[in-house]
Parts: sequence; structure tokens; C-alpha cells
Amino acid sequence: MLYYLFTYLDQQFNFPGAGVFQYLSFRAGAAITLSLLIAAVYGRQIIDRLRKLQIGEEIRDLGLEGQMQKRGTPTMGGFIILASLVFPTLLFAKLTNVYIVLLLVSTVWTGLIGFIDDYIKVFKKNKEGLQGKFKVVGQVGLGLIVGLTLYFNEHVKIRVYKPGLISTSIGQVEYGAYQDIKSMSTTVPFLKNNDFNYTSLLPDFIPGEYTWILYVAIVIFIVTAVSNGANITDGIDGLAAGTSVIIGLTLGVFAYLSNNKPFSQYLSIMYIPNSGEMVIFCAAFVGACIGFLWYNSYPAQVFMGDTGSLMLGSIIAVLALATRKELLIPIVCGIFLVELVSVIMQVSYFRYTKRRYGEGRRIFLMSPLHHHFQKKGYHEAKIVTRFWIVAIILAVISLVTLKLR
Repeated sequence: MLYYLFTYLDQQFNFPGAGVFQYLSFRAGAAITLSLLIAAVYGRQIIDRLRKLQIGEEIRDLGLEGQMQKRGTPTMGGFIILASLVFPTLLFAKLTNVYIVLLLVSTVWTGLIGFIDDYIKVFKKNKEGLQGKFKVVGQVGLGLIVGLTLYFNEHVKIRVYKPGLISTSIGQVEYGAYQDIKSMSTTVPFLKNNDFNYTSLLPDFIPGEYTWILYVAIVIFIVTAVSNGANITDGIDGLAAGTSVIIGLTLGVFAYLSNNKPFSQYLSIMYIPNSGEMVIFCAAFVGACIGFLWYNSYPAQVFMGDTGSLMLGSIIAVLALATRKELLIPIVCGIFLVELVSVIMQVSYFRYTKRRYGEGRRIFLMSPLHHHFQKKGYHEAKIVTRFWIVAIILAVISLVTLKLR
């Protein structure tokens, strides 16, 4: 909103300083600052309100050290992230930008699913929360919206160089121009000439116009997987929020480079028009997560609950898809992936051995993986710090893919 106000003042009245709102760097800086301030100033009030409403976490006794001391800690703290993220985005981003609209819809959509889950746990005293099938339906619904929008919306394009010839008085010389085209290409890390088009996955007998079905199915899988991965990672103080900060910064760099012509040419990456606005959202996202960490770091004064964790995962998935970096998700979201896979492995192996040997056996002492290390006697603060270090290493590897091919 402020973007449009100051643009109007600049164009109509040449208002001093109003033109600074045209710069991504200024608006990104303002967004992260405001998101931090909102989390810091209003976070405490939200926590006190949650405590007054007796919205405390019901802890299941898993035999983990210090676990039962957390009983009664306010949950639904995802509202702190939600407020700190949405308001700066509304103020500083271009609200007509398709990527911003898609990210805001994803934020509210999965935030609502998480809220319903937390509400059932807290007020209905049902520890299972919202049934898994309903969560999946909600995630699939969001995947449909995201996939169909990215495929069919006329503003979702990439800018490519089209060479050609022009006649002059001394003969023909080569020239070229940039054109915005619809394309379902994505980026393959570590490969030279690394554009990959989803149409090539279709069998020869299926026409290319049906690529949208395949693409939407892939988007649904990615949104569901990353959202659930973030949800499972949110098991100890500060882990999910801190990891999301690192991932958000990485995807913000990709968004900035993809909207910068000199950098995209130098790095030979896709030029994605209008993707720069996602930098504003990423800045607000990082600020909101850091602000939430002020209260969520060990020992946590508030838990984000599914209201926050499902939202974080969906935002990260949409950012990766919008910047055409979804094939980097196993690297940049490596912590989420390992946590999710550890649960799948544990459950699958337990069922297999129970069916074969009559008793279930386990690969890990407990899943997800962070609980395995807790069972081994590591303090949760040490586990979180080391997971953050691994997330930083994975982020650096992701950025290195820009040149290492």
C-alpha cells in the first residue's frame, strides 16, 4: 500500500524522497525491519493473550529429558509469524504482482489449516488434532491453486534471448532481443545448459498441451512434502523457525538474481520478470521468523504449533516453485527432507518387521531425527545449533550451484 502511495506522490507531486520506494533494496530493508518490530513489540502481547486463554501445549510423555517441563507453554504462536509477515508485505510489496498474491494466499491458506488443527488439540482436547486426510485435502487444494496459477497465469513468464538477422548497408549482422514467453522449464542444479522442460517427461503419444496435468501433480507433491517436512521439524525449541530463516534467505537471493538482467546473464540463469517482488516477501519472512525466535529459542516461551509450521513449509515450497528452483529443494530444504524421511523409514521398517518377525523393530531410537539425538543424550540446544550449521552448509551448496556446473 505504501508503495502505491509514494509512487503516486512521486509522480504527481515530485514529493522529496518518495522515489526511494521504487528500489527493491529499500523496500526489502523496510519489510524486514518492520516484521522484526511487529514480532518484538506485539509478540509478548500475543503470548500473554494465548496464556490468558489457556492455549497451552498438551505434551505427550515420550520419555525425553525436560519434555514435561514444557507442559502448558502457549501454542498457536504461528500468529506472531503470520502478523509479522503479512502486514509488511501488504505495506511494501506490489499487491498486483502474481507471485505476491500467490504467496499471501499460501500463507493464509495453510495458516488456517494449522489453526484448525491447533484449535481441535487445545479446545476439543483431542491430541490427534485435525485428521490427516483433511490436512492432505487442504494441502492438495493449495497445490492445485499454486500449480494452475503458475502454469496458466499470463504474467508468469521467463525472459529469453531471441537471436536474429538484420540487413544493413554493409551486409547482414547478427542481433537479438529479449522476449517474455510462457515456459514450463525449470533449473537443474550442477548441470551446464541446465534448463529442463516438464513437457519432455510426457510419453510421445501424449500431446504437449497436457503438460499442465503433470506439472500440477508435481506441484501438489512438492507443496505437501515440504509443508509436512516443516511440520515434523517443529519438535524442539527454535529448530523449524531457525532453519526457515536460512532457507528464506537463500530463496530470497535466488529471487533477486532471477529478476536482475546483468546477474542472470552472467550466471546463465533464468530471467524471471517481476520475481523481484518476492525479495520483499522473503525479507518479511526472514524478519518474522527471527522475531519469533526471540520467544521460541530455548527455553521456548511459545510454540508456533501447526498454525506456524504448516505455513512455513508451504511458503518455502511456493518460493522454490516460483523461482524455478524446485529441484534444489532436496538440498536447500535438506533438514526438512531428512526429518520427513526419518519418520517414513521408521514407520515403514517398524510395520515391515512386525509383519515379518511378529514384533516391530526400529532404525532410530525415536523419530523424527531430532528426537533420536535427544534419546542419545544430546541437549536440545546443541541439536538445534548443529542442525542450523548443517542448514547453512546446505544453503551455501545451493548458492554454489549458480556457478558450479
